[in-house]
Amino acid sequence: MKKKAITKANTKSKVKINTYHHGNLQSSLLETATAMITEQGIEGLSLRKLAERIGVSRTAAYHHFKDKNDLLSAIAAQGFTSWQTQTQQIFDNNKLSDKEKYHAFVHFYVRFATQNAAIYKLMFGSTLWKKEGTKPNSSQTLIDVAYPSFQYQVEMTEAWQQKGILPKSQNSLRLAQVTWATLHGIAQLVIDGIYADASQIDEMCQCAVDLFISQQSS
Repeated sequence: MKKKAITKANTKSKVKINTYHHGNLQSSLLETATAMITEQGIEGLSLRKLAERIGVSRTAAYHHFKDKNDLLSAIAAQGFTSWQTQTQQIFDNNKLSDKEKYHAFVHFYVRFATQNAAIYKLMFGSTLWKKEGTKPNSSQTLIDVAYPSFQYQVEMTEAWQQKGILPKSQNSLRLAQVTWATLHGIAQLVIDGIYADASQIDEMCQCAVDLFISQQSS
């Protein structure tokens, strides 16, 4: 019985080692961690719990992420990458008119935020962006993804201004910031449960489009 127990233990150990060296452990850690914060919130996540859920040692998890903050930053970075990829698809869709692209972007932003609430909170919440001293809690990897993502939104705003969809008289950076703040506010109200009726959400998005869109494009 003891030999069998030892054999099973050794086999289990080998499986973990093989997973660590040959499997895509980092992707598994990110995917599982995202699921955990979606289910239990940020407080329910730790590298120990994550390692146990996947079935690897804590050492293996720490090999990829130095601490919980580093892991959360990586999840948020993935969120920004996904957001920008999907936004780019809207912007490059030649089947849509410029007006339709702007309309699609506004609705997409709120939908992305509300359907990925846990990730969205990390992307734009105080957990990673509140400064301690002179630096935010976010990792450099997240900063390198998040800042260009917002710059892309500024570039989109400039392009829509040039096409006459948004007012040309406004400063592009300020207009991008105000647009973002408006959409963020709508999304946060939905996430917090203030607004739950889907028709209200659609109407608010449409109202935002009507407010920001340039009258000269009519």
